Amino acid sequence: MDQYLPLHHHRLAGVASVTRRTEAGDHRATAQSPATEVMTDLTAVDAVRVAPNLPIDAALERMKVGGVRLLFVTGQGDDLLGVITSRDIEGERPVRFQHEVGVSRAEVLVRDIMTPRDQLEAMLLSDVRRARVGDVVATLRRIGRQHALVVDPVGGAQRVCGLFSTSRIGRQLGVTLEVGETAQTFAEIGAALGA
Repeated sequence: MDQYLPLHHHRLAGVASVTRRTEAGDHRATAQSPATEVMTDLTAVDAVRVAPNLPIDAALERMKVGGVRLLFVTGQGDDLLGVITSRDIEGERPVRFQHEVGVSRAEVLVRDIMTPRDQLEAMLLSDVRRARVGDVVATLRRIGRQHALVVDPVGGAQRVCGLFSTSRIGRQLGVTLEVGETAQTFAEIGAALGA
């Protein structure tokens, strides 16, 4: 222990406060900020996972408890089977499934309304590292989705390593981002970003 030196220390005087944990999305961003500033980095934050056979209302409760709007549906060995969002659960998908199959809402499972892996689109991490926040917003608008996955190809497999969410991006930009089913013009995107 002789190689270590004690740090300078002093008594607290005057006003002092205790720092609160900062949420990942608390810092401000602009359209020109690096896209990685608004990405949920799944190497630093645990992805909220759910089993495909969980009832949808239990999945919605898990979202509320976890403070998220998207769950990764995984199988054995963390294999990605798909995703489910709060919009999926609270929208028309469960009602349509109930009528088609003749089951009650309590019998509708995550696997019945999730978006399966083969229907998901993702951005490459290498592209995201070169992109700006405005590029991500334009992408989300073009695909008409509130979430986008980021993947890093590793050994021939796609490893999901990040996630973009319009709600998080909007918080960091200080605007409300609406994503519709149709592509938006650059003028509309600029207006949403306050450009």
